[in-house]
Amino acid sequence: MAYVHGYLDNQKAPWELLAHRTKYYSEVIRATLKSIGVPLEKLEFVTGSSYQLERNYTLDVYKLAANSSEHDFRKAGAEVVKQTEHPPLSGLLYPGLQALDEEYLKVDAQFGGIDQRKIFTFAEKVLPNIGYKKRAHLMNIMVPGLMGDKMSSSDPDSKIDLLEDPKMVERKLKKAFCEEGNIEKNGVLTFLKHVYIPMISLRTEGIQIVIERKEEHGGNMTFTDYASLEAAFAAKEIHPGDLKAAVTKILNEIIAPIRKEFESEELQKLVELAYPTAVSEKKAKGSKAPAKPKVDRPVDLSRIDLKVGRIIKAEKHPDADSLYIETIDFGNEDVRTVVSGLAKYVPLEELKDRMIIGVCNLKPSSLRGVKSYAMLLCASDGEGDNRRVVTLIPPAGAKEGDRVTAEGFNEPPDEKNTKCWDAVQVELKSDANGVGTYMGKPLCVNNEECKSVVCNGTLS
Repeated sequence: MAYVHGYLDNQKAPWELLAHRTKYYSEVIRATLKSIGVPLEKLEFVTGSSYQLERNYTLDVYKLAANSSEHDFRKAGAEVVKQTEHPPLSGLLYPGLQALDEEYLKVDAQFGGIDQRKIFTFAEKVLPNIGYKKRAHLMNIMVPGLMGDKMSSSDPDSKIDLLEDPKMVERKLKKAFCEEGNIEKNGVLTFLKHVYIPMISLRTEGIQIVIERKEEHGGNMTFTDYASLEAAFAAKEIHPGDLKAAVTKILNEIIAPIRKEFESEELQKLVELAYPTAVSEKKAKGSKAPAKPKVDRPVDLSRIDLKVGRIIKAEKHPDADSLYIETIDFGNEDVRTVVSGLAKYVPLEELKDRMIIGVCNLKPSSLRGVKSYAMLLCASDGEGDNRRVVTLIPPAGAKEGDRVTAEGFNEPPDEKNTKCWDAVQVELKSDANGVGTYMGKPLCVNNEECKSVVCNGTLS
């Protein structure tokens, strides 16, 4: 358990919480291995601080520093340690500690993702220089995150936490990047290939993945190997929505016993100690907690920044047939690049100068290499390629920058990076007249309703 490393890497783990987080991760790993049937009798956790704070280890850190250049340390940590223009010295030390751990743990080999390769190369080079043997190094691929790019702890939508509740797993999978027919940078497919199937293979000789579909869409599909499933998805025989639903079910089945393990009062307390709320974290650090703790706002439409915009320019995405790249004026000199999946549903020539409604305080996301800084609010009905998808239209007279609200939900929105969109989105629908609604209340600009041609649909 790399007790000290988390602090050295730009203080990602506060020093005061290291002991609690070490205990937390030990319990999570134990519960995870137990849930997939791995025997725990020979499992041993070693805390880094049990030897990293001793005299001999400290002397070896100095020896490494004397036998390596600043460039060597920086290069070794390039893909692991947070890179900044003026990095703290602690981040440069990080690769050296990881190299020395091999000797002090007396291991034969070190295993990690390919993002560790530069640290592994560094270890092979420097350990013999201070009298220690060179170890073997094993690597696996980096499984892409749910948004198609690298999985990141700073982007909650890119990953599934091991204690995530079922509804949150469903919401994250619905948002995941999973373009129809695209098997590249597809975190949903990669999870099946590199996590689920190997795990199932530990339990049984055969695998079975069921893609549930309505009879009118061809009925259920069953696969007994990954290659066939991937080929079917590439041939567009499996709709992304159906694949996501199947993986959601699989993930929740995997996580269920881990959640169950953490229902105990003792482990619930441990979670709070390791990842305390803002108030208790301040207490842990010894600072004065506020007299009146801030109460989180309710998760509702008022926290979402829905604004009227005008599409200045639209063009096809150079690397994705299903995507458009739009330049949108949201008023007050707020002009943004937006990537949308409208290419299958709206002719390109119809988008120029179209008035739209955008979700403007979500975290920017990268879609096939292009950064998108808002999301178009669209109405859709049905499923698959036969469904209609159209933009929600603001009322006549609405101007760029006008805010879209609903009765009772007109408080100022979150400034940026709101994490409550998923919970809000499930309550957004179009009614029998095509009016956009939130919890049955019409979406309005200056008391005028926003509409679409899709009736009784969903808004997303």
